[in-house]
Amino acid sequence: MARASVGIGILSWAHGHVNAYADRIRGFSDAHLVSCWDDDLERGAANAAKFEIPFHSDIDTVLNDPLVECVIVASETNKHPELCIRAAQAGKAILLQKPLALTLPDCDRIIESVEKAGVWFSMAYQMRCDPQNIRMKQLVEEGALGRVGVVRRRHCIGVLFNKAFTEGPSKWHISREANRGMWMDDASHPCDWLVWMFGKPSTVIAEVDNVLTTVAPDDCGFAIFRYPNGMMAEVHNASITHVSENTTEIYGDTGVIIQNHGDGPSCAVKSADAHGVRLWQVENSGAGWVDQGIPVPAGHGERIAGVARPFVDAFISGKPMCGVREARISIEMVLAAYESAETGRRVSLA
Repeated sequence: MARASVGIGILSWAHGHVNAYADRIRGFSDAHLVSCWDDDLERGAANAAKFEIPFHSDIDTVLNDPLVECVIVASETNKHPELCIRAAQAGKAILLQKPLALTLPDCDRIIESVEKAGVWFSMAYQMRCDPQNIRMKQLVEEGALGRVGVVRRRHCIGVLFNKAFTEGPSKWHISREANRGMWMDDASHPCDWLVWMFGKPSTVIAEVDNVLTTVAPDDCGFAIFRYPNGMMAEVHNASITHVSENTTEIYGDTGVIIQNHGDGPSCAVKSADAHGVRLWQVENSGAGWVDQGIPVPAGHGERIAGVARPFVDAFISGKPMCGVREARISIEMVLAAYESAETGRRVSLA
């Protein structure tokens, strides 16, 4: 017997990614939008009209609706704990926009509420859903590179050059209270990617600062993570990158992976022969770079919208894309990088 369509409620439209999810979900046969809530009444009503669903100014109307099985929490980051706790207490499954929370105690509050209620929970990290990243993970796990020693991963955007972002509805992203900083906002993406690919690192040394702008608490950062096996992994995250190309480099003793066009700036300007994931191996060195045949998306928006289908599939299967305890690790990494930048010393991850 076929499962009934999954009823989804939306808690806040603050984070723009939820619009992409909602647009895709409207075309699914096994999931549908039921209703939404927002503490910004104008924003909530406007998006409810856009997606043709009821808007409720009382959050309990959404949380008490038996037709809502799962909620997408897309609020300002500092509101994640309150909304996730309320949703969990109401027995609703949760898809949460990144990052998990701004502090480790708030992460732990979310973890406690989710585990006590026994509800399904997943983060909406689009890098885990992207075919290029999935292929790179397969190659690493298959041993195609041998022992991996050095990794470089960039996840950048150029939004701090855009007044529509810094002065418009999305300006909460540059609020220290709502989001701490742009490193906090976006570096959890490459940090989560590292956790997903290689597990938890042991130490970090980092620089996070403003170098080209002053509109946000910080605009870029570099962090070098060391792993128990000696592997080095560099994360480059910035909000001041107009265009770029190379996104990922993974160097092993028998092979190398290069990924181009894997984030916003690198998708913005592409040549006609743009390549995605390419593999070079010692045993097949005569072949040179071997393209893995995975198309480069037309734009980074495709990657964001690409969360919707895996999200519904993961909920139906009962297996999260990124569970709540795993989500805490990337926040540990981000906060440890901040501490390293502020103190000028290497920081150990617990």
